[in-house]
Amino acid sequence: MKKEILFIFFFLFIFSSQLSFGEVYKWVDEKGVIHFTDDITQVPEKFRPQIETIGASEEIGETKGEKRDSSTKKKEDTYLNRSARGEGYWRGRVEEWGKKLKASQEKVNSLRIKYNELTEKFNQSKSTIERANIRKERDRVKADIDQYNAQIEEAKYMLEKKIPEEAEVFKAKPEWLKQ
Repeated sequence: MKKEILFIFFFLFIFSSQLSFGEVYKWVDEKGVIHFTDDITQVPEKFRPQIETIGASEEIGETKGEKRDSSTKKKEDTYLNRSARGEGYWRGRVEEWGKKLKASQEKVNSLRIKYNELTEKFNQSKSTIERANIRKERDRVKADIDQYNAQIEEAKYMLEKKIPEEAEVFKAKPEWLKQ
């Protein structure tokens, strides 16, 4: 009985497991030593232009007699850059930072309106205590504006500099970065 149960579990394990394969990157250093890695960031910058991508999934199904041309296989249909991140990844990053930028800009605009209203109240007030309270509230609003302005600058930096630089390193298509 135990052997039958063990056999069933073994059978299920063998036939239910899925094979998964990733990309392997190959490059040759200045001494002629061949290196392999599955993480593109482990390849030194100066060797990235000469990287050869070896996709294990492409090599499954190849026999000694048949050889697939991996350079033309589905390149038109699905283009993945060197980091194996496709169009969805890059468009998603740009969209995410674009939303952050827009939300921060809208928040700054509403806080500026509030700040101007508080300034108007401050100027119209005759009471010293009320003016002090309005000043505190106005200073808090000003601090919030400064915080959101910093977020705006960060989003602009990401959209205008950081993401395009990363995309260039990983050879992503420039049209993927359009908003």
